[in-house]
Amino acid sequence: MSRTWHSLLILACLAASPTFSQDNPSQDTSSAETIGEIEQQGIERTAEGRQVQQQVDKLHGESRDLVDEYYAHLKLVDGLKLYNAMLARQLNNQLEEIDILQTSIAEVATVERQILPIMSRMIDGLEQFIGFDVPFLMEERQDRVADLRSLLPRADVTVAEKTRRVMEAYQIENDYGRTIEAYRGKLDLGTASFDADFLRVGRVALMYRVVGSDDIGFWDQNDKNWVPLSSGRWRRYVDQGLKVARQEVAPELISVAIDPAQEVQR
Repeated sequence: MSRTWHSLLILACLAASPTFSQDNPSQDTSSAETIGEIEQQGIERTAEGRQVQQQVDKLHGESRDLVDEYYAHLKLVDGLKLYNAMLARQLNNQLEEIDILQTSIAEVATVERQILPIMSRMIDGLEQFIGFDVPFLMEERQDRVADLRSLLPRADVTVAEKTRRVMEAYQIENDYGRTIEAYRGKLDLGTASFDADFLRVGRVALMYRVVGSDDIGFWDQNDKNWVPLSSGRWRRYVDQGLKVARQEVAPELISVAIDPAQEVQR
């Protein structure tokens, strides 16, 4: 392509130049030199044009890279703006949560001042209830109340844990009213003390069987004392009830003594 352009340039120069006589050699030599110079200038200009084009291509590539980098930075800036907006909303939500927590903390302090006296009265009520109740597992139940009293002033135990323990004690006492249980303990009859097997049927009946003896009886809740029962059928009832409570036999209907008029031993 460049060679063709050079040839066209030479032909144009020849066409524009004056006609030389074949009889004048000096003119031919001068024309040849002029054509050579023109051709050389064309070659030099072509080289310069190529260099300029290369510089233009280089600048264009650099400009393209700058444009791409600019758009990449724009995307990054847009992403940062979106991220900052999300952080701002999150910060606002956290500030609102802090306000709610501070309000809750203030309310908790007020509730603590009110709930501790309530729990103290609940423990007093529980102790009184046990004192008036049927006397089963008395040592265990009284120890539970004593533990609650010692727990209440402790600073290393949260109010929530104290409340849970008090409510748990109430739940245990409530469960006694709907369960059957057999256990061994001490039976105090007057000045004497015996080992006995006790049968508790809810809070309806509490019967005993002295270990190693045929003596049996029940608790009279009205008179608040132990009433002995005659042996025979009541012995069978107590033995059967103890087996049912210990899950030694299948559950079945059992008879219990709740009235002193029931065949009491004289």
